[in-house]
Amino acid sequence: MSDALTSTVPGTVAHDARPPVAAQLLNKVPAITATFWLIKILSTTIGETFADYLAVQVGLGTLVTDGAMMTLLVIALVAQLRTRRLVPWLYWLTVILVSIVGTQITDFFTDTLGVSLYVSTAVFALVLAAVFTVWWRQERTLAITAIDTPRRERYYWGAILTTFALGTAGGDLATEALSLGFRNGALIFGGLILAVWVARRGGLNAVLAFWIAYVLTRPLGASLGDLLTQSRAFGGLGLGSSLTSLVFLAVIVVLVAREQVNVNRHGIRAKGEAPAVHPRRDYAWAAAGAVAVVSAATALAPSPTPAAAVSTSTSSGASSGPAGSATRANPLETDDTSPIGDLRPFAVIVDDVAAKTRSGDLSAATTRIKDLEVAWDDGEAAMKPASPDDWHTMDSAIDGALTALRSTPPSKADSAAALHALQSTIGSLEKKA
Repeated sequence: MSDALTSTVPGTVAHDARPPVAAQLLNKVPAITATFWLIKILSTTIGETFADYLAVQVGLGTLVTDGAMMTLLVIALVAQLRTRRLVPWLYWLTVILVSIVGTQITDFFTDTLGVSLYVSTAVFALVLAAVFTVWWRQERTLAITAIDTPRRERYYWGAILTTFALGTAGGDLATEALSLGFRNGALIFGGLILAVWVARRGGLNAVLAFWIAYVLTRPLGASLGDLLTQSRAFGGLGLGSSLTSLVFLAVIVVLVAREQVNVNRHGIRAKGEAPAVHPRRDYAWAAAGAVAVVSAATALAPSPTPAAAVSTSTSSGASSGPAGSATRANPLETDDTSPIGDLRPFAVIVDDVAAKTRSGDLSAATTRIKDLEVAWDDGEAAMKPASPDDWHTMDSAIDGALTALRSTPPSKADSAAALHALQSTIGSLEKKA
């Protein structure tokens, strides 16, 4: 897609009224090549998996993670805007952080405020259209080969942030609200990007093609990330968010380092032009990066675990209650289905946490409920599309239990009540199956 989306259609910048030379910058966007698109997709995936890793596995929580990522984005964006030429490592760091924050913005509207994905997708599309309209009226160009003034760069990053929010909302709309799932999502969005490439070869405006593809790479990257991180029980490869982030980050570092060396060696050829790139070498690097990702995913993916073994492992992890007493099976676990899938593994953990809470061992209960949080997060991409409303009901009940046990100090009565409500929610969902 690189060569089809790199050039600007004749006339796109024909009315470009440039400011005085002193106010101009060297173009601040990398060449739109095959490696550009690969890094963009990998950055998108890392943005989502790394945020999940910090919030759930590390235990920072959503509020702290959101605040930290927004702060880092502001710092990186200020540094990016202060430079007068392309600095690849800084540019891509900013893209990764924009990816995280763009996702968090959409998730805030959807999960916290309860805004419909249909509404948020439409709103972000209108916001992006407004950004482009103002940008065009001010600059008479939307070409990313001419991001060479401070004002153009501010419009550019405003558009980039909005595309990530729109891509997240549109991707979630397709995979969750329309119940397509992450595997179908990867195929659908990959196919749409291919269609844009074909349309560009057929004469579609280069600038329009670029921005459509840029929006679509967000849900494609998220779907690929879910495919790699989700456990095999949910149809993924089971790499987990931390390992997936590490693999993708390693490939990004290599590709960006190569881009940085290229810029340092050749510089910017002229105003409004990106660094010189040898097409065949670029394709070779992009292909090598893609092969590295696939090879690592294949080599590091855990072997399928028999369902019986998973059940035994989960039960044994929940059986070490206070004073060595085993947690008895709960009637909730007798049904193996619900509108969002098998809830028995979650019920086992909840029962164990409830037993520890009733005995007064709130510290052990708080530690154990982390297993529930991680397991629930791991299953989100596969379970949520099956029935978003039921998933949100369960998610709210889990949040209530997490909040009660993590309060300072936790209350035994409040924690027990929240866990009972969670058990009731599990029971009601299983009865709906």
